Amino acid sequence: MATGHTDPQRRERILAACLDLIAEEGLAHVSHRKIAARAGVPLGSMTYHFNGMDELLREAFRRFADHIVAVFDAHLSAPADRDAAREAVADLVHVLSEGSQRDLVLTQELYILAARRPAYRELTHEWMGRSRVHLEKHFDPDTARQLDALIEGLTLHRALDNEPHDRALTLEAVTRITTTGARGN
Repeated sequence: MATGHTDPQRRERILAACLDLIAEEGLAHVSHRKIAARAGVPLGSMTYHFNGMDELLREAFRRFADHIVAVFDAHLSAPADRDAAREAVADLVHVLSEGSQRDLVLTQELYILAARRPAYRELTHEWMGRSRVHLEKHFDPDTARQLDALIEGLTLHRALDNEPHDRALTLEAVTRITTTGARGN
């Protein structure tokens, strides 16, 4: 096994292994030992790179939030007008709900962790703020806040429903929320 000096990706592998284990087994079943084994690193690497499980979880979930914000950015940076932005939001809901089961589980695990442990709420607060920045390019702040919640709710409902609603219903919901308060009215 390589040492930290010849293994510059060790820290990244630990973070990826942490997120993979959370997605597969749930946060309650994650341990330093399991993460180290999954990452293929010595157990001592865990304390070398992170000052405990809290630091590791914060960094891993921060990386995950960066990934989701990049998905928002990919969908919401291009629209040139309000109608195109509505279409982009509807597309985003469907991409998130039909996409990675891993992402869906990690999102819910982070929300549960933040609900149980207030120290993690800062991560969810930052994530929501970063998502809203993209929405506020097209809609006023209050509408962006409502739309952010709608995206979360519709994504979860579509992902877990035996008969998920279609894109037309998603677009209708987005249009209802964004009919007033949208920039460029």
